[in-house]
This record gives sequence, C-alpha cells and structure tokens, in this order.
Amino acid sequence: MYLVGKINVISALPEKFKRLNDIACNLWWSWNPEAIDLYREIDLDLWEKLGKNPVRFLQEVSQKKLHSKLNDAEFMKRLDDVVSAFDSYMTEKNTWFSRTYPESTHKAIAYFSAEYGLNEVLPIYSGGLGVLSGDHCKAASDLGLPFTAIGLFYKQGYFSQRINAEGWQQTCFNDLNVSQLPILPAQDSNGKQVQINITFAGRTVYAQVWKVQVGRINLYLIDTDVQQNSPGDRALTSRLYGGDQETRIQQEIFLGIGGIRVLDALGIHASVYHMNEGHSSFMGLELIRKLITEKNINFQEAKKVVENSAIFTTHTPVPAGNDVFPLYMMDKYFGDFWGQLGLSRHDFLDLGLKKAEDQNFNMTVLALTLAGRKNGVSELHGAVSRDIFSDVWPEVPKNDIPITHVTNGIHTLTWLSPKIKALYDKYLDKDWKSKIYESSTFENIDNIPDEELWETHRELKIKLIEFVRARLKQQKLANGESMEAVRQIDSFLDPDALTIGFARRFATYKRANLIFRNLARIQKILNDPEKPMQIIFAGKAHPADGPAHEVIKNINDIARQEGFYGKVILLENYNMTVARNLVQGVDVWMNNPRRPLEASGTSGQKVCINGIINFSILDGWWCEGYNGENGWVIGDETEFDNENSQDNIDSESIYDTLENIIVPLYYNVNEKGIPEEWIRIMKNTIKSLTWNYSTDRMVKEYTERMYLPAIKGSAIVSADNFSLAKQLSAFEQQMKANWSQVQIYAEKSASSLKDYKSDSGHDIYLTAYAKLGAIEPSNILVEVYYGSLSNGSIVNAQAMEMKLENRADDGSYKYSINLKIEDGGEYAYTFRVIPRNPNFINSFDTGLIRWVE
Repeated sequence: MYLVGKINVISALPEKFKRLNDIACNLWWSWNPEAIDLYREIDLDLWEKLGKNPVRFLQEVSQKKLHSKLNDAEFMKRLDDVVSAFDSYMTEKNTWFSRTYPESTHKAIAYFSAEYGLNEVLPIYSGGLGVLSGDHCKAASDLGLPFTAIGLFYKQGYFSQRINAEGWQQTCFNDLNVSQLPILPAQDSNGKQVQINITFAGRTVYAQVWKVQVGRINLYLIDTDVQQNSPGDRALTSRLYGGDQETRIQQEIFLGIGGIRVLDALGIHASVYHMNEGHSSFMGLELIRKLITEKNINFQEAKKVVENSAIFTTHTPVPAGNDVFPLYMMDKYFGDFWGQLGLSRHDFLDLGLKKAEDQNFNMTVLALTLAGRKNGVSELHGAVSRDIFSDVWPEVPKNDIPITHVTNGIHTLTWLSPKIKALYDKYLDKDWKSKIYESSTFENIDNIPDEELWETHRELKIKLIEFVRARLKQQKLANGESMEAVRQIDSFLDPDALTIGFARRFATYKRANLIFRNLARIQKILNDPEKPMQIIFAGKAHPADGPAHEVIKNINDIARQEGFYGKVILLENYNMTVARNLVQGVDVWMNNPRRPLEASGTSGQKVCINGIINFSILDGWWCEGYNGENGWVIGDETEFDNENSQDNIDSESIYDTLENIIVPLYYNVNEKGIPEEWIRIMKNTIKSLTWNYSTDRMVKEYTERMYLPAIKGSAIVSADNFSLAKQLSAFEQQMKANWSQVQIYAEKSASSLKDYKSDSGHDIYLTAYAKLGAIEPSNILVEVYYGSLSNGSIVNAQAMEMKLENRADDGSYKYSINLKIEDGGEYAYTFRVIPRNPNFINSFDTGLIRWVE
C-alpha cells in the first residue's frame, strides 16, 4: 500500500463566465429562476448531482462544457441579461424603503434568529421558523431596508431524515464544507475575518463570523469551530437544536450576546433590534450592559433605551416552543453578569420568571420584559399569546396586554413555480413583481384562460409525481428492498387523480395522521374507481419527540397496507426541495392542527400563489385568509377541552367535506376536461391571498408599525445624553413607589357600583373618584371600562377616558363621563386608573393598574 496526497482542482472559469461566480455567492439566484437556468443548461446532470448548488457546480463543472457555451449566442445573451438584472438589483437606489422613508436609510435594523431557511444548499433551518426568517431577509432585500441579520452557523445543520424499512425515523448528520457554500468570511475594517469571544462558566469561548449575501442584505453567522477552543466548544454551534440544555443556553448566549458583539466588530450601529422568537433574548441584556458601561446610566435608564429599540416576535403557542432554563443554570452562566447591570440576583432572575413557573428562567418572558414592541404572527396567535403570558401583566385585562400581531407571509418569488410565474408575466402588469404587496396586482388573474392555467397546473403535477417516484426509489434502495418493489413505484400516483399534500414539522399537535382516524372511510374515498384520491406526506419529527416518531411510523405502516399502497406516500427528509415540489404540484393542501396551537402556518401561503387550494382548520393565518370562496375549512372555530372529541369531530369534517364537496368538484369537468368551478376557486385563491400573505406585505407592516416607531423612539430617548430615558425611568420608579396610594371608587361612601337603565343611544352620566397620594393627576388616566355582561364578566370590552371635574375637600379627584351605548343589551362597567406618559410605548407595559374594589 502507498501513501496518497489530495489535489483539489477548481475549474478555471472563462473570463466571460466569472460573473456567474459573483451570482453564485449571493442567494439572489435562489429566487431568480433565470439565473438558475444558466447553471442547469451548462450541465443539468452535474447540477442535479451536486444538489443544485451553484458554488460547488462552478468548482466541478468541466472545462469542455463551459467552453461549449461560449459559442452559444443565445446562451451568452441570456447570461448578459441575468448579469445585468443582478447588477441593476444590487445597485438600485430607488427602493420602496428609500422612496418612502428617505430620512431613515442610514438607520440599521438588526434581526436575530436561531435559524434561517434561505435555500436547501445552506441547511441551517429546521422548519417554519427558519423559512420565515429566510423569507423575511429576502423581502427586506427586495424592499431595500437597511437590514442586517444575525444567526449561528451549524456545520452539521439540523439533521437529515431517513425512514428505515420498519418505518422509523433515523437521524443523520453530515458536516458542511464551507468552501462549497455561498458563504464568505466576514471581514472587519482591516480585512481580517471577524472574531469574537464570550467568557462564561469560567472559560472563554471564541468564534469566527461568516457572511451570507442575501440580495442587498447580509446575514452574519457565528461559528465556534476555531482552533482556540476545546473540542467541546468547537462543536458548540455544530447542530441546530442539538445537545442538551447546557448546549442550548450556550448557543443562545452566543446568538444574543455574541450577536451584539458581532455588530460592534463590524461597526454596525443599529437603531432597531428585532428578536425573532425568544432564542436571542439575551441580546437585550448585552445592550443594557453596554449602555451602563459606556454611557454611565443605570439599569432602569438603560432598560428604557432598549425598550424603545427592541422588537420581539413570538412564534409559538406551544409551551415546548418557549425555552426555559433552570435557575441553577442561570447562576452558572450569569453569576458574574447581573452585577454588571447593577442588579441583585433576585431582580435579575425576575426579568425572566413566569409567575406560575418560578423555578425556570423563561426566554420568552425575558424578551417580553425587555422589548417595547411585541407581536404574535397571526390575529388569533396574538390573542392566544396575550392569554398565555397574561401573568406577566397580572392586573391587565387580556385585550390590553401589550402583545399585538403581524401575520406572517412568504417570499413569493422563492415559492412561485417558474411556470406559474410565466403566466403572471404574460397576463399581469409588467411590473407586478415590484408591487406584490398591492391587492390590485392580481386582479387580472381572471384574464388567464382556464385551459392554460389547468394545463400549467397539470404539468407541475406530473413533475411532482416524477420527483416523488424518484425519491421513493432512492428510499427503497437504501432500505434494501427488492428490485420488484422499486419497479412498482412507476405505477404509484395517478396524474389524473385528486392529489392532497400534507407536509410540515411532525409535532403531534399538527395531527399528521388525523385523516386515518377512520381507516375504512378514508380507504373508500381513496379507492373510488370513478373519482380516486391520493395523499403525499412529508415531515420531520424532532429527534427527542417520541410521540411524533410514532406518528411517522403509523403513516408508514398504513401506506404499506392493501388499499393504501401506492395511494398514500410518505417521503423522507422533508426539506425546501421537497417543499417546493409539493407546494407547486398538488391539488389541495391540507392542514389540520389542533386549534388554537398553530401560530400562523405558512405552508398554506406557499401553495396559494401557485393556484393550489387550502383545506384547513380555522387556525393561524387561515382564520384571516379564508373568505368562503377561496378554499375549504375543517371543523369550525369551536375550542375543545377534550382532545379525543376534537379529533373525532375534525376527522368527520374532513371526510364529509372530501366526499360531498372537494372530490365531486374536482371531477366535475366540461367537454374539454376542464373543471371550471375548481379553476374559479384556484383563481380566487390567487387573487385574495397572494398579495396579503407575502413577506413584502409583512415586512412593510413591520416597517410601518414596528421598525419606524422604534427608529424614532430610540433616537428620541437617547438624545441629549439620554435625558428622556432618564425622565421615563424616574417617572416609572415614582409611579411604582407611590402606586399603593392610588385608589378608585364610584362614590365616596359606596361599596358597590350603581345599576343604570337607559334607552339605547342616550347618555349615561357616570362619575368616579380617585385618590392619588403623591401622584399628580396629569400623570394618570382614569377610564370607564365597559362591555357586554357574560357570566358575571365584561366581554368585548372598551375603555373610554374620563374627564377630571374637580378636587374634593378630602383630596380625592372627581372624574366623569357621558357614556353612550348604541345597541340594546345587558352591559357591565367599572373604573380603572393607569399611568399616563406621552412617551410610553404602551401604558400597560408597567403592569400598574388600579381597579374599583
């Protein structure tokens, strides 16, 4: 035997092709199919073999194939067009943001997320949260926001999923090769790769920083795999959501605290800090520490500055989705930190304690405490979040809890089929891509001939079936199944049969196997000889989620049974490649989470842009998106105490709707074989949903409701040596110190509120008396709080400010209002006092409130 040495030969690009490398190193190509087509055309087999990775493709493509294209005039013309489009995009100054907010173009927005789903070649995402983060970045680029993203570089990604011959999920990890990825060293002003370090638990851990170019914006990824670290610390950032709680808290320290240090090292001074989920919440502590150290202000003053610049988005109503750490772990990693904030251990821990869970430090509670602007990701999720975290503001009514919502969207051009895009290019306005967020953009969808839309959809469905068959063959071969079983796959799935898609993270609350609750009934639906149906499943279960593994096993077992074989398909290794094929090729997208546990759910938004119809529980975004003419619902808005009853009722709704509405409608075709009514719903889906559930609309909404107010607020609160921050801090401390003196009552001697009778639309004169102690009347707001009476409580409540009339001899203040209620019914009312300050982001953030008792 003899020794060998490696020789790595990189294909030398002809001069005219060198711009292809610039494009390969910027994920702009991932949402511009014209660019992708160039790589595919040079060598399609190599492109597919290398996982559609343009960086690696250019490293390995043969010189012969490159040079053959130099003489292809049509190819070279398209290359010039793509390069021109890329350069035009990258240098565009007249973006939506620059046109609308020219005064804020230099105000940096920093965005923190634990995962980013930008493209399958960079697998640092696990599911919806990561894809949402990636789509957010792309839309920020398209709209021209001054946006910088921060994350961690997981060299082994999340995991690759295999489903073995017995139907059990197996997890596999593979190291990513940085040299083959669209990723570059992040360089400081001296041209050196940025490095940071953090000292915790008695040791210093170092990290290097990488840059991912996403159109006009940059994503910076923190990587602890550096020589200065021990083997354990080098592996710290290797896996997304891997390891134990020790690994998780260390990763989150690097994401939050390390992320701020990355921005400092790069010289990026942000005006806005957006925490996407609670994983990055330690960011706020580092900002406060820096302000205390560098600006010589105290904790409360620094906290006011951070509140005005920090935004927090929560994505889950499921307790397991909110990271918590035991207090001993907080002592271990932050024992030397709270002193730098000027806090005691008790006060520090109180920043993250949920009152009912006082033995765990909750990262979501920390984010809610430090961020001035907070939101859920759909209207229903905002309400659910206000309920879940009501004990952070125990005296505040749920409707007044300062958590609003911005409904999620998807990056349209990433998920839009090129074939459907060609129809949009043909029948919509030429500039439709620059105004995706406008409802009028898609009004001309009706101009697309039914035959043309249906034929395009059918082509995509055939493409999906070919993709699925190829993947299934790989699965069976990997599991050692016979060649006969492999050959059988060519008969799986009928291009003419109604095809349902179900693909998402296989958390148990998503109920992936709900449709199999009554096996005999669904088998009958699938096997109707005149109107057949088929279902394609895909999804990963978290490695530690045993019950979710059982769901995968259950679906796999059913798929192998007679009557289901070849009609129920379970694909392994759900990723963005699988998702893209599914959301472009099925007929119906089914989603049946246990309401109200779906925060938003964006997979259904990805299908509607391709004319695919949603069939979903009224949860998450579908509560807002469904209009009766653009899809179907499963069940209703009833919320159940008994999960078994809920599953029974929802599964029956699935069967009834399939049998009585969906299947008959799909097969109701005209003399040309076109299902006219089905296509009408397809077009309604596109018209009503595409614009509103885009990240263009979503990021515009974040900009207008969150980013711009934070930019203005952080500037005001920091001006004149933080004078307003100091005033607000002093004001809040004064309120808290004197709040015990505040009292409110209806009459000076009454122990209850009066009952009134009035005709609708007539004034009801109400009075209340407030004792304020050392607090000035100008610093409080007295309100009547009223609404319908239901089971002794006020529902659908409203609040109206009361007018100060005079000061009584006993020092109390009299307030009054003429309350007018237009509609008849039984109502209830009470009075309350809250602090008032024109510079508060939200008066309820203080948690100070006094009711009539």
